[in-house]
Amino acid sequence: MTGSAAPGRPRSEAARVAVLRAVDDLLVEVGYSAMTMKGIAERAGVGRMTVYRWWPTKAHILVEACDKDARSELTVTLHADPVRTMADFLVTLGRFLTVSPAGVAYRALLGEAQHDPELGRLVAEADLLAAPAGAVLEHVGTRLGGVPQGQSGVAELCGPLVLMVMTGAPVPSRPTLRAMARRLATAWA
Repeated sequence: MTGSAAPGRPRSEAARVAVLRAVDDLLVEVGYSAMTMKGIAERAGVGRMTVYRWWPTKAHILVEACDKDARSELTVTLHADPVRTMADFLVTLGRFLTVSPAGVAYRALLGEAQHDPELGRLVAEADLLAAPAGAVLEHVGTRLGGVPQGQSGVAELCGPLVLMVMTGAPVPSRPTLRAMARRLATAWA
């Protein structure tokens, strides 16, 4: 998802990158609730109107930052063995959700979306795990056949691990994640 730029001057790529970095940094430092558009602009070294021209809310900025990062950080090697591919993805997803600033931002968005219907709609529309998980599901589907695609497949692949992390459980070990992948492969074959 990209920010919806208003008509007018074209977006400066340097300013855009600075804003995306600033929102990630501020989320880690002060949290979502304390983050403001003014603070984001100051941290990025751009004018507040520049930020408002490109993004209507801090949530829109955070979603764009998370989407870009999720697409790159959640890309895994696609193996001939579908279980290995899914296990690698789950390991990467676990690391993303618990270590990556983008994953921390994604978790913050999910949490805030429970209390803010507009943010919930925005997060649902962005569906930040759809592209990276979809690539895995499409690949695995060519080997197994009955793999659900779209939101249903993403939920089956990612849902259990996202739930564990969101409720404070530690990310399972690689052998446990491989066992989860094996169960999915068996169910989908």
